[in-house]
Parts: sequence; structure tokens; C-alpha cells
Amino acid sequence: MKFKSIIRIVALFLLTIYTVQGQTTHKRYLSGTGKDNTVAWDFYCSDGMESKKWTKIEVPSCWELQGFGNYNYGRDYKAKKEYHNEFGIYKHDFFVDKNWKKNEVKIVFEGVMTDAEVKINGKLAGEIHQGAFYEFKYNISKLLKYGAKNQLEVKVHKMSSNESINAAERNTDFWIFGGIYRPVYLEVLPKQFIERVAIDAQANGNIVADVFTTSKKATSVKVKLFGVNGKLVQDFSDLKVEKTEGKLSLSTKANNIKTWNPEKPNLYKLQISLLDKKGNELHTVSKRIGFRTVEIRESDGIYVNGQQIKFKGVNHHSFYPNSGRTTSKALSIEHTKMIKDMNMNAIRMSHYPPDVHFLEACDSLGLFVLDELCTWHVPYLDTKVGKKLIKELVVRDVNHPSILIWDNGNESGWNSKLDEEFAKWDIQKREVIHPWNVYKKTNTMHYPDYYKFAFDSPSKDKIYFPTEFLHGLYDGGHGAGLDDYWKQMWNMPLAAGGFLWDFADEGVVRTDKGGIIDTDGNHGADGIVGPYGEKEASYFTIKEVWSPIYIADRYIRDDFSGVFNVENRYHFTDLDECSMTAKWVNFNGPDDAIDIKILAESKVVLPKLAPLEKGKFTVNKPEKWKSADALYLTATDIHGNEIFTWTYPVKTPKQLNSDKISYTKNGNIKSITSDNVITVNTSDSQFKFSAKTGLLKEVLINGKVIPLKDGPILLGGKSKLEDVKVTSKNNKIEITAFFEKKHKYYDWKESKEFTQDFFTWTVNSNGILDLHVEIKNKKIVEEYFGISFSFPEEEVKGMKWLGDGPYRVWSNRMKGTQFKVWENDYNDSATGEPGFVYPEFKGFFSSLNWVKLKGNNANGFTVYCHSDLTFLRMLTPKQPADFGRGAAVNKFPKGDISFVKNIPAMGTKFMEASQSGPQGSLKKYFGNVDEPIVIDLTFEF
Repeated sequence: MKFKSIIRIVALFLLTIYTVQGQTTHKRYLSGTGKDNTVAWDFYCSDGMESKKWTKIEVPSCWELQGFGNYNYGRDYKAKKEYHNEFGIYKHDFFVDKNWKKNEVKIVFEGVMTDAEVKINGKLAGEIHQGAFYEFKYNISKLLKYGAKNQLEVKVHKMSSNESINAAERNTDFWIFGGIYRPVYLEVLPKQFIERVAIDAQANGNIVADVFTTSKKATSVKVKLFGVNGKLVQDFSDLKVEKTEGKLSLSTKANNIKTWNPEKPNLYKLQISLLDKKGNELHTVSKRIGFRTVEIRESDGIYVNGQQIKFKGVNHHSFYPNSGRTTSKALSIEHTKMIKDMNMNAIRMSHYPPDVHFLEACDSLGLFVLDELCTWHVPYLDTKVGKKLIKELVVRDVNHPSILIWDNGNESGWNSKLDEEFAKWDIQKREVIHPWNVYKKTNTMHYPDYYKFAFDSPSKDKIYFPTEFLHGLYDGGHGAGLDDYWKQMWNMPLAAGGFLWDFADEGVVRTDKGGIIDTDGNHGADGIVGPYGEKEASYFTIKEVWSPIYIADRYIRDDFSGVFNVENRYHFTDLDECSMTAKWVNFNGPDDAIDIKILAESKVVLPKLAPLEKGKFTVNKPEKWKSADALYLTATDIHGNEIFTWTYPVKTPKQLNSDKISYTKNGNIKSITSDNVITVNTSDSQFKFSAKTGLLKEVLINGKVIPLKDGPILLGGKSKLEDVKVTSKNNKIEITAFFEKKHKYYDWKESKEFTQDFFTWTVNSNGILDLHVEIKNKKIVEEYFGISFSFPEEEVKGMKWLGDGPYRVWSNRMKGTQFKVWENDYNDSATGEPGFVYPEFKGFFSSLNWVKLKGNNANGFTVYCHSDLTFLRMLTPKQPADFGRGAAVNKFPKGDISFVKNIPAMGTKFMEASQSGPQGSLKKYFGNVDEPIVIDLTFEF
């Protein structure tokens, strides 16, 4: 009896499961779910690699990355290269449960490149689908064999037979692939089912929804609201339902809801059940929603939930090097988190709708989205096809709260006849833009130079946000210039931010070329991160410039008050919802194993500032705060993520280095001048200098050559050398090179005051070498100002230094670094080129205090810099082959290692650095012509 009872309970449980499944939608994958989860299908490729034979292929995938067919970059048509048009035939057997005969069964393809002919058991499932980036489905209920094995066959043409689609989607500036590259699954529905649901959930709690169904039995709906944790929030009893042909429209209101925004992406699940006249549930679906209101107010701005917003955005391709356009949910979350980590709040889908899981990540983690119809420069001139693809785009994506705007193509790739099509399928009636163009309320002009921001033009009353700006290439753009641009964008009333181009280098694994990473020259090398997410320097510059907590630049001096000016640049978060800690630290020397010591740590009380308000906060100063080397301020957001860490030196380099150099060890020292060489010997060192120029020519330590020489070459000094003098005093040898005297005030002949460039080497008896340099100052400087030495690159193993790092800087990309002890190994990496090793070793590094150069043959040395605001130039970066108009700096100081007072700026693919704002100017204001430029260094070998 007990056993029979158990059987009866189990039977009832199974019946309950089947009943629930009969009322809900059951999804069964025939393929894998993404790049890391695939299923092998039978495959035949018509041409190219591994062609003309039946074999296996992983699905989903791009067939080129599986070793089939041929590679093409979309711009190949411009280079008049052959456009390959192979086709692939896929076959896959699957079993269908006999109970499914009571259901409707659909097959869903999330994305196929490009023309797809689908057959079930040898019969066409429907018309051939055209368009590479859109979800499509067929009802295959009548084609299936129930309780038996079925065969799916898909013939995929890489190029479309519709030339309008090829022109829009294939003749592009990105890689094009072939294949079933997104998942394929069966959708099992009850016979009376909801076809789809479109929902508009407003910030005030109002909900309207259209429930589309062809069911003749459906008369009404039941609606419940749940939290994403599954807890019931509200059971709506005050529904208003209107039934028309093909749909039921409902309206109601949710109470006490939390709105959705990127800073607080609150989500809910709306459960909708289709009911017959007796109140029985025919079908139930759940859709994830967020309550938010979007307005584009003419000649005013873009508002979300009544708050004006500015986009801090980036363009993003759906891409991964070894899988092409086949991605994964994990990758979508990883990329979204990286974008959020840069303090961005927006993303533009370039140039096609992404995977569903990417939009879900934007919904849940919080990013504004511009969703885009796929065109590059040429629209879908076939209006009929264009209408179909807009429907597929909007129907799939309509319920995502992250989507604020629809893009009708890209850069003149809009068919204006299609502009009104988006609203036909969008219950929220989101507005449409033409990226790169003035259209209705908006101006989205691409790649403006900094000086066009005045907008003295017929479009000056439009809301301006470039959907592409600061085109990154190699180490140019992105962060280089952003500080200047953002100051304008933030303070212009009609500016609504912008979108950097672009997130990641589009470098693809070439299975036909031994697995190399190919960016098609400079076409795909334009990311903030490398193909696998390797972070370039601009990543951290963006993180600081776009920090929602803006701290005005501050220098710590002896009269430091502890007070900082701050601005809340959040749109939806009060400043005191965040937290901040202060750390006072000391740094050890070049030879210490531990680099940093914390002297004191405390919490900073942030003021209660509403979004966009300004105020102040105070950092507690410990009793001996002046003994600290630096102050660190770390801000954390409401989710526990670091916003940024700001660093402030407390001591000058001279003060900081004062206890790190010892002159107490004395010994014998003498100098000899012979054959135009000044030789200075100590107990274990020998230094040779040119008697004609005073330049260091050779260093020997215990008989071993340290190949530092030919310096200091004076950079910026125009005077002729007049004399070199050698003096001996106090157990030291001094060698001074004097240059021609000049009138102190420019070239005014009447001036009776003179200035003179000179440098002095001081050789100490313990082998320590001091260098003092003075160079006549100028008000405006265009050339490098400082000194330079030679050191063979092949002898460099790495460096350890105290200064800003770990990344190099340019004059228009100074932000994003931190002041501390860093250590980088040598590399010859060129940003954006295969290898993608970061940080790059070579270049300019700011706020130098000391640097220990590690030599390959134990021939390194340490330099202490006692002068404020000095840059270290370490070797000469490798130059990219094709850098566009300005994405390279190809003029460096003479020699290999330099200590300079000014550095160049970096441009972008489309413009010189000087066009990106004041920080990009070639001219630097030095100002004080009464005082020379002074550089003091100590060399320890």
C-alpha cells in the first residue's frame, strides 16, 4: 500500500511537470549555446579550406574559424580583392518526443550568415532567410516525425543573392564570415500560445503591453510582477484588456517599484498568462523588464526618468579572435563588466544587433544601448527586405530597458523610407537616429575635431552626441584627447556625450596562416583593449576622465588644508551613497623587496551631493602627514566596485630621494686629461668624458662596461659650446661644459643681463655621479626641452621606477596613471599589433623620482631625479606601419634615454594631435624666462 502511494505521488508529480510545460514554452537546443559550448553537425563546404567533402563542424561557429572556406575583410571590395562566395551544407539528426504532437514546434535561428535555406526531413521549412544578423524562425509542426528521428538540413550561402544585403552587410569595414554562428533551438509551445509580447514599463509604474496571439480560445490575460529573485511583487487585479484581431492589449500600474537606470539597474519579471473564457491558463510567458522613461526633448537634451543624461559610451562589435562573431554569455558579461569598469554608461551596437545575452548583460549590469540596423555605408535599398529586417530587429529586442534609441544604419547607410518602420513594431516608440548625420532632433556627426564644438551652424540647436569620436588606432585616440573633449561635452548644454571608436581590436585567428592574429592592417587595430581583452593605457585614462566622482586637480604642499573640491557626475546616485578611503604611504628604494608602507588609513566622509552638484570633502591629516611620500584616495561605488584611485605626491623628488643616496663612503679619486679624454678614477670606478664637449663617453665599474654614454645632449638649447673645465675640490671632481652667453631677455640687445646654458658632472669619490643641468628657458616651446643619453636597446632587460605608471603617457593622455613603484620587463610591443603585450615598455613616463634600469648583462644602473615634473623617455617605441593621419609620434629626442620637461601629444586615425584640443598643441607654455630649466640627477652604478 505504501509503495502504491509513492507511485501515485510520483505519477501526479510527473503529470504536473508535463502540465506546466504544456502551459509554458520549452526550449531545446539543437546546437550548442555559444563559442564554448558547441555541438558537432555534419558539414560540407563548397570551396576553400577543407572543401568538397563531408566532415564535421561545431555549431554555432563561423566556418572560417573551424578551418573551412575563405577569409574576407569587408573592405576587400575596395582593394578589388576576390570576394569568396562559398556555401556550406549542414545536416543534423534530432529526436522528437511523440507527446510533442499535441504542441506547436518552431525552429529558431539566432543568426546565420547570410542566406539560409532550411529543410526538415527534406521539405522546405519556409522561404530562404536573408540577412546575417537577425533572428528568424519557422513553424515546423507539420514537417516533424513524432516519436522518431528527424533530419535538419541547412544550406548557407556566405554572400546573399540579394545585392542590397551584400552592399549593406558585406561591403563593410569589419570581418565577414559564413555559417550558423549563433545558436539553433526548438521552441515547443502549447497549441494555444502567445506569439510574442511587447511591453512598455514607464518610470511611474504604468505598464502597457501587447500580447500577440492567433488563439481563437484566448479571451483575456492574467498578469503578475515578480522580482528577479522570484518573489511576487504584485498580482494585478485592475487590468484593462482590449482584444483586437491578433492581439490583446493590456494596461495597469505597478506600485512602489524601483526604476531602471545604468547606476541602479533594477529589473523585474512580468508574467503574462493567456486565459480562455473559463479562466483556464492556455500559455504563460515571463519577460524581464525595467521601469524607465526615455525622452528626447527638442533643443534640450536626452532624459531618462526625468534626468538629463550624457552618454559616456563606446562602440562594440560582437567578436572574439578564435570564434569570430560567435560569442558566449560569459564573454558578454566579461565585456560589459570591462565597459562598466571604465566608468562608461553607454554602448552603441556596431554595426548590427548583438546576441541576446549581450543585451541581457546591459540590462542587468546597467548600460544605455543604441541598437543598430546593420548597414555600413550603403543602406538596404531593397525596401522590402529592409522592412522585414527591421521587424526582426525590433520584435526581438523591444523589451530590453537598456535600449534607448534605434539606429537606422551607419554613416549614410540609412534608407529614409525605413525610418517609420521602427515605430510600427516598438510599443515604446523610441526615437530613430541617423548615425553621422543631422536628423530630426539630433546631430551625431562623426569625428569632429575639438575646435568644431562651437557649432556655429544651422544645426547648433540640435542635441549633439557623436556616435563615433576619437577614432582609436594603435596608441592614438580613445584616451588621447578625451580630457579636452569631455570638458567641452560636459559643459555644453546641448551636448549629450558621445561614443568612442571602439572597444576591442578586431583581430581574427587565421586558420589558413598558421593561427596568426590578423587585424587586416590598420582596419581592425582600433580598440581600447586587444583582441583578447588586453588593456591598453587608454583604458585607465578613460576610467579617470569618466569617473562619476570628479575631483578637481590638486597639489599637496606644506600648507595643504586637506580639502578637495568634488563634483557628483552621477545621474541617479547621491555622492554619499559611495565610499572613499585615504591612505598615506611611504615608498622604499630601488633595491628594497617591499615597495610600499602604509603610514595611516582612514575613511573619507563624502558630502551628500545630489547628481550634478558640487561641494567639498576633507581628508584627515595624521600627525606626521608631511613624512608621507604620497596620498591615495580610493572611491568605491554602491555595488562595491572601485571607481578610481587618485594619487598625490606629498614630497618633492628632492625630498623623497634625500635618504636614498649615501655619499659617506670615501676613497681615492683623481683625474687625467689626455687625447681629448678626461678620465676620472675612483677605487672601483672609471669614468671617461670628452674634453671637447663634456659628454660622458664610458663607464667602467670593477672593470665592467656600463654602456651609458654620449650625454647629456642638451635638448632645446641652441647655444654653441664655449669651454669645458675640470676642477677638483672636497674629494670630488667637477667637469663643467659652458655654452655661449646670451642676452637674458630673448634677443633684446640693450639688455645687460646674460644667461648661459651649462651642465656640471660631479664625480664623487665613492663612484656616485651627480649631474646638474641648466638650459635657458623660453615662454613658448615646440621642441623637446631636457637632456638625452645613449644606451643600447639590446642591453635593456627591464626597469623599476618610482613615478606614474605602469603605462606611458602623452601630453594629451596624462590621466589614468598612478604614482607608485612600478616594474616592467622589456618588450618591443607596438600597441594594436600582434603580440598585444601591455604595458608597452618604451615611451614617456611622468613624475619621475628614480629609475633602476636592469641590464641584460648585469650592466644596469639607477638614476635619481631631484627635479619636479620631469619625464623619463625610455628608448624609442616601434612605429606602426600605417598609422593614418595622426596615430603615431615619430619624432623622438636624440639618443635612447632622456629626461625631459615636455612631451608630445598623440593623434587619432583621422586627425593630428593638434586638432584634439589644447593638450594636443605642439606649443607648450613654459613661461618663466627669468629662470633656467634645471635638471638634477644622481647616477648610481
